[in-house]
Amino acid sequence: MAEAAVLGLLLHRRIYKQLPLFTAYLAWSLINDIGLQVLLRQYPGAGMRIYLASAIIDALFVFCVLSEISMSVLRPVRASLPSWTLFAVAGLIAVICVAVWPAAKPSAFHEGPTFQLVLHLQLTTALVRVLFFLALAALSQLLSIGWKDRELQIATGFGIYSLASLLAALLPRSFPGGWNFFHHLDEFVAASYIFSMAYWVVSFAQKVPERREFTPQMHNFLLAMAGSARTTRISLANSPEEKDERRIHR
Repeated sequence: MAEAAVLGLLLHRRIYKQLPLFTAYLAWSLINDIGLQVLLRQYPGAGMRIYLASAIIDALFVFCVLSEISMSVLRPVRASLPSWTLFAVAGLIAVICVAVWPAAKPSAFHEGPTFQLVLHLQLTTALVRVLFFLALAALSQLLSIGWKDRELQIATGFGIYSLASLLAALLPRSFPGGWNFFHHLDEFVAASYIFSMAYWVVSFAQKVPERREFTPQMHNFLLAMAGSARTTRISLANSPEEKDERRIHR
């Protein structure tokens, strides 16, 4: 019901036009939560494989949504940025995901490799979402965004739920009882997810203020980075080695 309320607001207030991938992600989450229950009843022996497929799709969606939010944050200067900025942003997020993957490896629960992979994917996406939220909040002044802007609101909702997921994964390692304590942590994660949905409902129901321009320092920094990258690309393209390689291909 909470997911349906958020999705309804995204459609009613036409936020989907600005953030189509995030809207699609909410629709997928709603369908996935219902579909999982149906599939698990129909194919009880394939539970882990179903969870794995769901976790992979969810991770891909999160990657796309974070890339979309990043480009939305850059909206005030997008006209001045090169056409390959989206690929650069997606590449940076991909590098962060690869770097986070080893650190998000769960402790052994002796539940089989498929369960370990599902949990590893979930912890990786949770950690990436928390890092994204922290980075966006820390750079909010330079990026001229506040808590009333959609981008930071979405990142905050992700951060609340993801932080709860990380705590749930870490606490059983420290508390006696292990799996006996996990059930209560699972309820805590579910409550945090509902709270995130409720936060989005309240946030998306309000009007967004006019987007402010970046600070001159950030504006110049982004343009300088884009110019430097373009200069480097041209220099590499005009290097003797590159020219020789092009002649060989010809």
